[in-house]
Amino acid sequence: MTIITETKKSSDPLLRSFKLGHLTLRNRIMSTSHACGLGDSDHMPGEAYQAYHLAKAQGGLALTMFGGSSYVSQDSKWNSGQLSVATDKVIPHFQKFSSRIHAEGAALMIQITHLGRRAETNTQSWMPSVAPSPIRERGHRSIPREINHDEIARIVREFGDAAVRCKEGGLDGLEVMTQGHLIGQFLSPDTNKRTDEFGGTAKNRARFGLMVLEEIRSRVGGNFIVGMRYAVDEGIDEGQDFDDCLHVLKMFEERGLLDFVNANYGRLDTELSLVVDCMPGMQERQAPWLEKAGAFKKEINLPVFHAAKINDIATARHAISEGLLDMVAMTRAHIADPDIVAKIKRGEEDRIRPCVGAVHCMDQNRPTCLHNPVTGREKAWSHRIQPSVGQSKKVVIVGGGPAGLEAARISAERGHKAVLFEAANALGGQLLLADKASWRRDIRAIVDWRGNELAHLGVDIRLNTFAEFQDVIAETPDVVIVSTGGIPDFSLVEGGNLCTSAWDVLGRQVQIRGDVLVYDGTGRHTAPTAAEMLVRAGQEVHYFMIDDLPAKELTYGERVIWKKQLAEQNIVPIGDHSLVSVERMGNRLATTLISDLTGKETRIETSAVVLETGVTPVSELFDELVGGSANGGWRDLSRTLVPKSNSQMESGRYDLFRIGDAAGSRNVQAAMFDALRLCQTI
Repeated sequence: MTIITETKKSSDPLLRSFKLGHLTLRNRIMSTSHACGLGDSDHMPGEAYQAYHLAKAQGGLALTMFGGSSYVSQDSKWNSGQLSVATDKVIPHFQKFSSRIHAEGAALMIQITHLGRRAETNTQSWMPSVAPSPIRERGHRSIPREINHDEIARIVREFGDAAVRCKEGGLDGLEVMTQGHLIGQFLSPDTNKRTDEFGGTAKNRARFGLMVLEEIRSRVGGNFIVGMRYAVDEGIDEGQDFDDCLHVLKMFEERGLLDFVNANYGRLDTELSLVVDCMPGMQERQAPWLEKAGAFKKEINLPVFHAAKINDIATARHAISEGLLDMVAMTRAHIADPDIVAKIKRGEEDRIRPCVGAVHCMDQNRPTCLHNPVTGREKAWSHRIQPSVGQSKKVVIVGGGPAGLEAARISAERGHKAVLFEAANALGGQLLLADKASWRRDIRAIVDWRGNELAHLGVDIRLNTFAEFQDVIAETPDVVIVSTGGIPDFSLVEGGNLCTSAWDVLGRQVQIRGDVLVYDGTGRHTAPTAAEMLVRAGQEVHYFMIDDLPAKELTYGERVIWKKQLAEQNIVPIGDHSLVSVERMGNRLATTLISDLTGKETRIETSAVVLETGVTPVSELFDELVGGSANGGWRDLSRTLVPKSNSQMESGRYDLFRIGDAAGSRNVQAAMFDALRLCQTI
């Protein structure tokens, strides 16, 4: 039985209930289906998967959709954490899942699909891919076989079988994924070159999709929500334009097969189209396709949902109040903060943790969030910080970068008295330099949000204070957390003393004129950001990398944008090179590099050499504090990996820990995860 709690009439359009078929959704905020990567080894939604969605339901949203690209057929697989709806084994999982979500007052739906040419042929079942026409897909690199009529009938039947499993599992409904997948491949003239009854005219191209939806509706009846994830415009000349998409959708509408349309824009068949069109990151404007979705809604009589970088409440409220959407999907916003609705209701919109569009939710370790280390780890850790059960402690944090800010926030949330020392005149550490890239300015919100939270929690923040041993001891701390970060160290590079750090370029600590060699030894953001800044300042840049492609350590969403940015600046990255030495040649520098592929040496002369090789921990303060600590500065790793107390305090002594780059050079999320794991246990 589905239990959906109605919201009383509210002046806030986002908090008004919505009637969808036989369901009453308690407000207008939802999360759309996505492959979150938490399925178990059998491709079932187990405990970790359910806990991830349960957090959103507990946070107050009306509808959470799951199972992005869940497959109905064995020849519809890729190696990216899909769920299976192709077996009855999924039904008990669905029953438990739906019961948990319904108990929190939210609705639960799934996305089902056949991938067509998007299926990967060399993973899982190792089956050939099928498509309307044998046209290769660039994204998943499949060369499909033209699907025949027997296979069409088989897949239609499998869609119906999957829909029955969803209903028997207690789900409230499902959506069929069309955009870029098999149904969408039939719909698009770009991927459908058939001359039979499934190709050519709009009616023929829609035939397969109509067969699928007719099969589903005949199998599940009318008391089950059925929708469609649908592109309202493919955005390419060879594909479906807005008018063709509208014409086709009305065929589905006229047959009475759909309860809603989940409107998307663009294509899925390249990494660039995914990052720019479908899942736009911080490089794109807010809600880039909202107006187009709203225009589509005006032409049909079905409820319209939409998701694409609707990250802030003002935009979401505008979408509903202006009638552009019926339900606003804030999917990645909920990855950053599952308590969005609860905070709106409490009048705490200013405390919503903002999604910055960093696209770490698209990482291979998805659904990790750069801004929220709990996301995807809900089985072990909680988004809602619990007060400490023991005595309140004095926690001194040294360093106000991401790790230190998160440590101070969690400590204060747990009821401890937190004191934060920061040597600079502003919080943020190296993250303040990250927004120097033309497309990464939104990253600053990670610092701003935590600064606001520390103010709300009453944390004692001491800027412009280079904390030394005596400053820390004077606070009589129970716990000391060193988050002093790291500094570039070129001592292992022959001639490293002649080089400039990429961080100094970002911080404008140096003025560089003339041609520059930038060497990227990490594959992170720092080197390409420095290269971009130098080119924009009028310098000629030679870009060498230890990796085979730029931004190797980042997510595919970040990598593809960096490829685009470097190309636009006419920066040509040269990969697979190790730096051998730098030496003075008159008033210029001569750099020797060696190809890791051929062993051939390259010698290049430039005015300056900019290096990025990561950082080494700033450890002086930590080393001074070790002797007076109760734990010798050591953490019990077994207690770090699970939420158990790390405390080893002795009377008159303090526990000492280090986190972030002070413990080892990694990234922002790792730094904040350090803080989370530590401070939820002290």
